[in-house]
Amino acid sequence: MIKSHPLKGKHKFKIGTFSTNADGGLAMTKVEERWRARWTDCVNAAQIADRAGLDFLLPIARWRGFGGATRAREWSFETFTWAAGLSALTERIAIFMTVHVPIVHPLYAAKSLATVDHISGGRAGLNIVCGWNPDEFGMFGITAVDAPYDQAAEWVEVIQRAYGPQQPFDYDGKYYQLKGVVSQPRSLQSPRPVFMNAAFGPTGRDFAAKSCDFLFTVFSTLEDGRKHIDDVKVRAAKAGRDVGLYTTCHVVCRESQAEAEAYYRHYAAENADDGAVDYHMSKKKELATSTDSKAFFEYRQRFAGGAGTYPLVGTPDRIAEDLIKMAEAGYEGVALSFVNYTYELPFFCDRVLPLLVKAGLRQA
Repeated sequence: MIKSHPLKGKHKFKIGTFSTNADGGLAMTKVEERWRARWTDCVNAAQIADRAGLDFLLPIARWRGFGGATRAREWSFETFTWAAGLSALTERIAIFMTVHVPIVHPLYAAKSLATVDHISGGRAGLNIVCGWNPDEFGMFGITAVDAPYDQAAEWVEVIQRAYGPQQPFDYDGKYYQLKGVVSQPRSLQSPRPVFMNAAFGPTGRDFAAKSCDFLFTVFSTLEDGRKHIDDVKVRAAKAGRDVGLYTTCHVVCRESQAEAEAYYRHYAAENADDGAVDYHMSKKKELATSTDSKAFFEYRQRFAGGAGTYPLVGTPDRIAEDLIKMAEAGYEGVALSFVNYTYELPFFCDRVLPLLVKAGLRQA
């Protein structure tokens, strides 16, 4: 068993991969080399990240794709079993599961999360998502509730009590009425594994401030990112807690700036999967609260390149400079996506990580 969870570990600025469990990663592109997310691909990417000393693997929970020529994200591995498999094949890196609260019962989540925590020796984490796409809920015959974060608060409370000493217990809430609950084994981490949430709106951020350890948020500009940090810190302080802020970025790292920018245009503009981008942007704009509204109007290429996340495009020096600025602004870490993780992650690790070590953000 590890001594502490990697997100509570030695590196001042944490780095992980995002969406390796899904076709395309975060990119919506038609280029031949795009990420396919076969199981062997997932294992290769996870072991590259683990050997390089990265801190976490974060999957997305996707049940239905975004259409387009590539049927983007339709191929994706379910995250509890994906995490269990990778836990047995890695040694140090944290492995998250991502779950939609309305789809998965909290007792099932508690049991599955504890299982992965034991397999990994205490490296498990849970990314809690209330869900934003009713087309996915319709596949399960589920209608979204009016107050999703109220449901999420009950959902979290049930999991935390399932790991507590008082068993069996009854639970009588608005969304869950449970009798004689027992759940063994408990998680190795105490009182529970680390929780994260991605939210942009005030209600979601209040939920994260009260119930989670880390909040993922996206920004259009770094100045906007600083405002997000200030907002979340105030909300967490009101709840008497300290919540770490993370963000997400898509990466094109090359020897020259011109080469990086040319490839970014190639995959995210000239070969964008426009059908998938249009569907994704329309649904996000209508329903989601996890994306800066300015992104919909100003940054279509960012949605093709990385689902609206911030682009890190350039040389190793340039990308390291951007990451240092994020750390200086107050972000504790970042989840990264690539067009192809197996091809591109080794170069990033070899060339960018030493620069972050030199800057004092990571240890060798």
